[in-house]
Amino acid sequence: MAHPIPRNTRQKAAIRGVFEAHDRPLSPQEVLEFAQARVARLGIATVYRNLKSLVQEEWLTPVAMPGGAVLYEMAGKNHHHHFQCDRCHRVYEVKGCVPAVNRLGGSGFKVQRHEVILYGICAACRGRRRN
Repeated sequence: MAHPIPRNTRQKAAIRGVFEAHDRPLSPQEVLEFAQARVARLGIATVYRNLKSLVQEEWLTPVAMPGGAVLYEMAGKNHHHHFQCDRCHRVYEVKGCVPAVNRLGGSGFKVQRHEVILYGICAACRGRRRN
């Protein structure tokens, strides 16, 4: 069965623009809030439908965070890890990798992939005073 040709709608363009502007993993709710500035009547169902379509088109990739919802980020990036802020819960990309990660598997094991997530306070939250 042939796959339908992806549609490029105003809503999808707004969602792409959100990822390009923020360049970090985003939740569907964040996408909705940011994209509504571009398309006022955008709804969450449309966001989910377009996220699914953009993943199928390999323009987005899902980011599974332990104990949390799936986030999405632009696909095709070099290997990287993530940092999650304990205060605002935003997730950011961390460039680079731990050089010795392949040795962590131990003797006789071959590490084929890994994910490192750092937790702490982001720069924006560190700049704000806590009430």
